[in-house]
Amino acid sequence: MLRVGLTGGIGAGKSTVAARLAELGAVVVDSDKIAREVVEPGTSGLAEVVAAFGEQVLTAEGALDRPALAARVFGDDQARARLNAIIHPRVRDRAVQLSAEAPADGIVVQDIPLLVENGMAPAFHLVIVVDAEVEQRVHRLTTARGMAEADARARIAAQATPEQRRAAADVWLDNSGTPEQVLAAVDELWAARLLPYEANVRLGRYSPRGAPELVPYDPSWPEQAARVAARIGLATGKRVDHIGSTSVPGLAAKDVLDLQLTVESLAEADALAAQLGQAGFPVVPGLVQDTPKDGEDPGDWLKRTHCGADPGRWVNLHLRVAGSPGWRFALLFPAWLRADPAARAEYESVKRELAARCESIAEYGDAKDPWFAKAHARAGAWAEGASWSPPG
Repeated sequence: MLRVGLTGGIGAGKSTVAARLAELGAVVVDSDKIAREVVEPGTSGLAEVVAAFGEQVLTAEGALDRPALAARVFGDDQARARLNAIIHPRVRDRAVQLSAEAPADGIVVQDIPLLVENGMAPAFHLVIVVDAEVEQRVHRLTTARGMAEADARARIAAQATPEQRRAAADVWLDNSGTPEQVLAAVDELWAARLLPYEANVRLGRYSPRGAPELVPYDPSWPEQAARVAARIGLATGKRVDHIGSTSVPGLAAKDVLDLQLTVESLAEADALAAQLGQAGFPVVPGLVQDTPKDGEDPGDWLKRTHCGADPGRWVNLHLRVAGSPGWRFALLFPAWLRADPAARAEYESVKRELAARCESIAEYGDAKDPWFAKAHARAGAWAEGASWSPPG
């Protein structure tokens, strides 16, 4: 199944998005709803909350007095951490149970207000963040929820910043406009990305890549790569590096993130295939070797290759053995280009010329081999002069 994390600041309209996704067919697991359920009267959760904070957090009927509890923990980091230690494990366990009950071809959307704050983004195939202007959020909270303005602003300030949410977001939904606008964006996201992404993960495939097309350097590429690398790292427990052209500031490139997963052996790489596929990175059969350089043994340039199943984010994942020539060159090459502006400009010129005449990615890659053969020695000479060594 496809696992989607949904989050957003208070008053941003996350519930509107969640409701639409449910209408479209998603299995929505609402963490706020679960958080209420685990402290209902008669539950062990409520008993533990009362033991921690006293009878004053109960109503006369014996239910949890949420405003009283909120007043007790707001602004008190120690009290909030104590409450979270009671609630969060119960919410997590129930969310896991509900997700496991979804069909094999389901799209499970976990609605988690504190997804960013709790560092949960890598656990999902995709993270959607719903946002709106602060003043609009304050207006919604004071009118629709009857919250005092000072309280609304304090709640907003206590949550993750927009910058922190953007760093975690694969999809950013601006809900500052009309409800119809955000609902239309959700509909498009569902049809163009979520449905094909789910099918790709389930069937172990990736979307067609098309012809090579260079685009100007995107300053967000490193941040995007960091998000994808965190998912792969969580799935495998292995080192992941951002390599290739998108890791070189200022270099025009295909809009594809190349990542390298370091393994101890090709047998280990093969053993990771299933869990990488489940994480959204199916294996690409047949792509098992880099082009050897300087007459080296082809057996030293073996690898395994996976591609990202997300139709909205092209990823190539190369599994190479630590210390092998291919592993070292994958780390050396972008380091050399970052340090040598002339080499960087030369490589971009080669890329532009080849992209203009090649009709497929495979043809484009093969056409670069002669230049790479010469660049290998040049990069090696730079590494020796600069006393460069692989990071980590």
